Amino acid sequence: MKIEGIGKLLRIYIGEQDRYHGEALHHVIVKKAKEMGLAGCTVIRGVEGFGIASRMIHKASILRLSEDMPVLIEIADNEQRIREAIEAFEAIFDETDAGVLMTLEQVEILRYRK
Repeated sequence: MKIEGIGKLLRIYIGEQDRYHGEALHHVIVKKAKEMGLAGCTVIRGVEGFGIASRMIHKASILRLSEDMPVLIEIADNEQRIREAIEAFEAIFDETDAGVLMTLEQVEILRYRK
């Protein structure tokens, strides 16, 4: 598949410990993105941050490697496919108690092909 031109970048901010039916939420999102045939999906683990609950700032340290670190998931594709993915992800999020922030921005896709 070849994708070029104006597209959309979906960013999903969640916590590393967020779950969906016992499975890591970020992994569920990656599997759903792959199932939907999206161009690609990347999970980035943050080193410091806070979320919707704002109870405390989470940060990585040698003594607390298992703490609930922030996770950013990025997915870029054409607008129609991203909008379909947003609907699918919303259905998943509605079944969790995770604090979720989603943002959408326009991007120029320069290359998506081998």
